[in-house]
Amino acid sequence: MTYTSPLLSGPDAVHGAVAGTGPDTPVAAHYGQPVAEQRALAAGTAVVDLSHRGVVTVSGPERLTWLHVLTSQRLDRGVEPGTSTETLFLDVQGRIEFDCHLVDDGATTWLTVEPGENLGLADWLTRMKFASRVEIADRTGEIAVIGTTGDVPAWDERDDVVRWRDPWPAIGEGGFPYTVDPDPARHPAADWSWSEYLVPVSELGALPEGFTLAGVLAAEGLRIAALRPRHGVDTDDRTIPHEVDLVRTAVHLNKGCYKGQETIARVHNLGHPPRRLAFLQLDGSGHTLPEPGADVVVRPESGTAEAGTARSVGTLTSAAQHHEMGPIALAILKRNTDPEAELLVREGNAEDGWSFTAAAQEVVVSPQAGKAVGRATGFVRRGTR
Repeated sequence: MTYTSPLLSGPDAVHGAVAGTGPDTPVAAHYGQPVAEQRALAAGTAVVDLSHRGVVTVSGPERLTWLHVLTSQRLDRGVEPGTSTETLFLDVQGRIEFDCHLVDDGATTWLTVEPGENLGLADWLTRMKFASRVEIADRTGEIAVIGTTGDVPAWDERDDVVRWRDPWPAIGEGGFPYTVDPDPARHPAADWSWSEYLVPVSELGALPEGFTLAGVLAAEGLRIAALRPRHGVDTDDRTIPHEVDLVRTAVHLNKGCYKGQETIARVHNLGHPPRRLAFLQLDGSGHTLPEPGADVVVRPESGTAEAGTARSVGTLTSAAQHHEMGPIALAILKRNTDPEAELLVREGNAEDGWSFTAAAQEVVVSPQAGKAVGRATGFVRRGTR
């Protein structure tokens, strides 16, 4: 059965709610005032319905050591109750299959994933159980994910509400930054704050006192400005963590063997990721945003006259309006794309005509990232032994 948030449809639907698009179709894009909603969310006085996110739990005495073996993150020690992290399930080529927001409450490990991915994740975990003392449950539809940039005291005081705090852009233990400047204190999103509360779906309509609702468009604008990649939106079935700077928060480079580790180590130590995440400041003179999936090309010297036949150097992956920055986007570019090049986002076709949006790029993942062997050391964050 296809899920639709009760805030979008049904007797508890919020007046003025407009459905999202793409993976966010089940929840509200906005409630009539998208810019005001984003300002409230940025100020920490609004919450976002993310109840379409998948929720999978793993319980049992071996849950953390078992997950440690299966994922990219170190989970066999130091995961105290309330500890939040990010971890990846990779295929044998090191490509991302699931990007999980993980928090452990002392008895249960909670994993939230992109909409619809809960079924595949729960099924795969069940098949990997064997004789391990773990229990897997798909809690999607029972537990709702609610996002916000600040604290919600009414939920923090409850023992039955779990909170995941986004570690971005801090460098996790064993992680490594793929940005030009490795210092997280100088990251453009150094002040980024994002939490996801896990509350019963039945309480979706009961907002905490002092908070308003913001649509998912508000969250997307803040996420893009924070250079925070989203799995399935800014990634595809070929993406490896290095390309989107997820070695920073979701990979432990010094842990033992797990599926995909060979690619992680080889690219980090000896090679370069073939593509790189970039931030785009879009021309705001148009009335609409370019659609995700649009080609990105280098602006020809002749202008747009030859841009229709120019070779694509990447793909626009997500775009949004930001309440201060205007239209912004993330894109995946070929590694060797000139960081100083003027770019165009290209839509349409030769038969019906092309349309172009000028885009100024800012480097997120450095073209020189990787090939760490022989480089200056000290960037990998090491934990205590």
